[in-house]
Amino acid sequence: MKMLPEFYQNCFQNLLTATQYMMLQILVMLLQFHQTVTIEKLATLFPQPILFESRRKSIQRFLLLPQLSIQFLWFPVVKYWVKNRQIPKGKQLIFAIDRTQWRQQNIFIISIIEDKRAIPIYWLTLNKRGCRNLGEQKALIRPVLRLFKGYQILILGDREFHSIRFANCLHSKEINFVLRQKHLYIYSLL
Repeated sequence: MKMLPEFYQNCFQNLLTATQYMMLQILVMLLQFHQTVTIEKLATLFPQPILFESRRKSIQRFLLLPQLSIQFLWFPVVKYWVKNRQIPKGKQLIFAIDRTQWRQQNIFIISIIEDKRAIPIYWLTLNKRGCRNLGEQKALIRPVLRLFKGYQILILGDREFHSIRFANCLHSKEINFVLRQKHLYIYSLL
């Protein structure tokens, strides 16, 4: 499959069975060629000699595979990217946390800032508006801390994340932070 870099192909081949990998190749090709992301449209175009409804269910089951989770697919790509950038252990990495509304989904995201760009690392969908829950904030940061163990971390957040409990949590984990408050920035640099 020439549509994905070789590293991606190696990751996918290690995670998926031969049949699942072939299905992924076909789906990527269809997405790139037809530029559509609806399951119904993909099922219509999918070259499998079975009924439409069976193709649709097959695609849905495939997309729900645990191997297609962020940790299994995206984290190896991020690790590879950090390794290729030759970012030494102990260097400070800057992360931004934010919450955004995309259509009907409330998404809580943490991104690494590199070369004036934010690259999404991990995200959660929330079933409510806002993100004032300390448990959700910890759940977003925890996988990133494990992924970037050995690096100094600086977290940037806007007014939505300026709670004392969140700041104390970051401080207790020796994480530097800058949290915006109305007309004021709260920070802790260890």
